[in-house]
Amino acid sequence: MALTRTFLDAGGSAPMTPRALEAVRAGFADGWADSRRLHAESRRAQALVEGSREAIAEVLGCPAHEVAFSPSPLIALERVVGAVHTARRGRERVVASAIERDATLHAAHYYSSGRVETVQVDAEGHLDLEAFAQALDYPDVTLAAVQHVNHELGTAQRLDAIHEVAASHQVPLVVDATASIGHMESPVAWDALVASPADWGGPSGVGVVAVRSRTRWLPAWPERSGFEAGGAAVPLILAAAVALQERMENREKDEAHLRSLVDRIRGEAARMEGVRVVGDPVERAPHLVTLVCEGADGEAILSRLDKDGIAVGSGSACEHDGFEPSRVLGAIGSPSTGNIRLGLHPGIDEPTIGRFLALLPRAIADVRSDAGMPTSDQQPVWGRVES
Repeated sequence: MALTRTFLDAGGSAPMTPRALEAVRAGFADGWADSRRLHAESRRAQALVEGSREAIAEVLGCPAHEVAFSPSPLIALERVVGAVHTARRGRERVVASAIERDATLHAAHYYSSGRVETVQVDAEGHLDLEAFAQALDYPDVTLAAVQHVNHELGTAQRLDAIHEVAASHQVPLVVDATASIGHMESPVAWDALVASPADWGGPSGVGVVAVRSRTRWLPAWPERSGFEAGGAAVPLILAAAVALQERMENREKDEAHLRSLVDRIRGEAARMEGVRVVGDPVERAPHLVTLVCEGADGEAILSRLDKDGIAVGSGSACEHDGFEPSRVLGAIGSPSTGNIRLGLHPGIDEPTIGRFLALLPRAIADVRSDAGMPTSDQQPVWGRVES
């Protein structure tokens, strides 16, 4: 009998629904022509792009002309940081939270010649607003970069207050919303924003960029064009819009459902010996949770769960190989080894989470035993750490 697979690693790459898959097929059938040309076939393709742009803009709460597409969310982050930076000539310093993803920080270092100041977060992952204001209090700051939600912590930043501080210093705020759009109420406090269709059940291979009309930007790349390098990937853009519409139709129900599942995971995991639950338990995305298991290698736990048909994440969420120690967990003062990262999608139900929670303690115990760590009756580990 084939093992039933359970996918609990949807943070950044969620399964596509039949409706989204059908949109991809429709995009290839009707949007195969180059949307930049003038004949009827291209106009049909362009109409699909414009309709998708309007649908996504409605969710982001901005006019359609402020939305563009890129070949991937990472390229979107690189380009928007470069574009905003280039428009503010004479300024070099970039201010970013200590838990920004690598693509953002790499772009910031590249465009600012290494003049990047990172602002620390508290133990739950919230940006230190006082330190943020102090970091912006220099005339050469070109932009501030802050994630709405971090894929590892799940903590939602208080963007209204953050944007107010940035605006008071006349510094544009670039928001990485790749872990929040499609899962919770979209943020409104931003000057430029990047979103990831793959995170809400759309296809990979496309990123979303939104830049407010008030925000100055200039191309920081050779071709004097917008963010849509090489033209629009019509089938992927159409599927991204359809998947987002589907998520928004059910958002409140799905958000409540996933939040209850994550609450259950957080509560039961916190009672497991030597397991710590990270991130804000209240101000967070509904679908993300990370557990840190003392004395156990995260990759080894992942492998054991994978053999039981359960896919989870481990290591750093933004490292290419996936198993580098997490600097995000280090930033909140947590050990970075032994972490198990979960991202739930709307298809996950209570019995699935029950099975995961039943298998997890044995997987952790086996990994600790293999590593030669004393069992609980020989020596205590962390004890019970409440979330």
